[in-house]
Amino acid sequence: MRLSEMKNIGVVNEEKLGRVGIDTAEKLKELGTENSFLKVYHLVDKDACLHLLYALEGAIQDIPKRELSERRKSELRNFYRQTD
Repeated sequence: MRLSEMKNIGVVNEEKLGRVGIDTAEKLKELGTENSFLKVYHLVDKDACLHLLYALEGAIQDIPKRELSERRKSELRNFYRQTD
């Protein structure tokens, strides 16, 4: 499955993920939300934001990012604050 066929992943983020070697849904799921985000953040897009984290998690869970649990959103916010 192409990344852009997953929920929350458009062609722009598909391209960014591809630039760091994440070119399939399986690779995204294997690497996980936080590690995938860090690769994009450090190698491609230093301006990657919290919404990318939400989008990646939603894609992995196969749900719209707005449906992520408050607990998971809180975990991702805490992770994002520590990024750099």
